[in-house]
Amino acid sequence: MIGHANAQTRPGLTARIQNAKMPLEERLRQCLDDGPVALEERLRQLDHEWSASRGTKVTLAVIIGVGLALTFWVSAYWVVLPALATLCLLQYLFSREGLLGELFRKLGFRTGCEIEQEKLALRALRGDFKRLPTLHDVEDRDAISRLEGEGGPALEPEEHKSDVHEAVREVVVATRL
Repeated sequence: MIGHANAQTRPGLTARIQNAKMPLEERLRQCLDDGPVALEERLRQLDHEWSASRGTKVTLAVIIGVGLALTFWVSAYWVVLPALATLCLLQYLFSREGLLGELFRKLGFRTGCEIEQEKLALRALRGDFKRLPTLHDVEDRDAISRLEGEGGPALEPEEHKSDVHEAVREVVVATRL
């Protein structure tokens, strides 16, 4: 029954979360509310999501290819099309912003950084990073063992669990690129 209920709620989740104009915190909150299956599904969606820059590069590559083909088979005047696309590509490469990229952003595509930020936040909320050593762990390992040898605390006190809204806010701040 549980798998059947998740299968019914997943399309609703997909429709709600895929709205790129929704704030990141709201997308993360909805994902957490719908559980671990929804989190995994959202990570899979993000792996396949195209960024505005990827759309820009693919579009310009297609325009250059079509323009060269038209130049070869139809008329030499079509060389203007790949030349203009090449100029747009050069503008994009040097400024990281361009007219075509802005068009993709208005169509709802996000930047690669925005997509990666959401992926990192979801992975952090899933718990992927809690077992990795941190700089604090590495530097203080010797100091903690000395403290324990002198009768100090062997275990650190458990941290207070935070609510979903606070956890999401902390992850968004921590993964901001």
